[in-house]
Order: sequence, then structure tokens, then C-alpha cells
Amino acid sequence: VQLQASRGGLVQAGDSLRLSCDASGRTFSSLVMAWFQKAPGKKRELLAAIDMSGATYYADSIKGRFAISRDNIKNTAYLQMNSLKSEDTAVYYCAARNFKISTQTDRYSYWGQGTLVTVSS
Repeated sequence: VQLQASRGGLVQAGDSLRLSCDASGRTFSSLVMAWFQKAPGKKRELLAAIDMSGATYYADSIKGRFAISRDNIKNTAYLQMNSLKSEDTAVYYCAARNFKISTQTDRYSYWGQGTLVTVSS
């Protein structure tokens, strides 16, 4: 599975940004798609995941602000980020694994290249 994330960028606090992740190489509908965040000085952590049925998982830190979705026709997953804060500045990774959502980073077999999002206050 190859994952290609869209470019992040520099945004202002309070802005919204949508990241996308294009997947190829395997039946997309069987994949759990996820977004991870690697902030400076912190370990990579799971933000959100969505399985083939559309069931989702969200980390408490982003509930109500971020939303994950998927388009099984376009083989693309999205992370809609709203009300961005300076502490959201991080490298964001899309990742995938087969069938079931896991909250453990090392259970995800496939990774995109990471994209930097910088939120200025």
C-alpha cells in the first residue's frame, strides 16, 4: 500500500485546513485509515481513525475540532481540522492497517511521508 498525503502549510490560529491521503496498491475499502500527529518534543500519537464501515476513533485532544472521513470511490481519506491552535503545529502522517482500528502506533503497517502543518498565533 502506498500512501500519499497532501501538503500541509502555514495557517493562522482559528483557521481550518483539510489534509487528504491518497491510497493505492490494495483494496482501499478493506483498510483502516488513520491520522497521526508528531509534535515537537512529543511522540507520534494517533489522532483519528476510520474503518471500512465508517466507524471512527478520535483522541480526546481533538474531539469536536477534527473530523476524519473517507471516500471509497476516490481511495482517499481526509482529516478536516478546524479551529486550529498553535499547539496543533506538528507533522501529520496518514497511516493504514487491515480491517480493525487500533490505537497502537506499531499496529499500522503502511505510512505516508508526513506533512508539516504550522499554526501561527
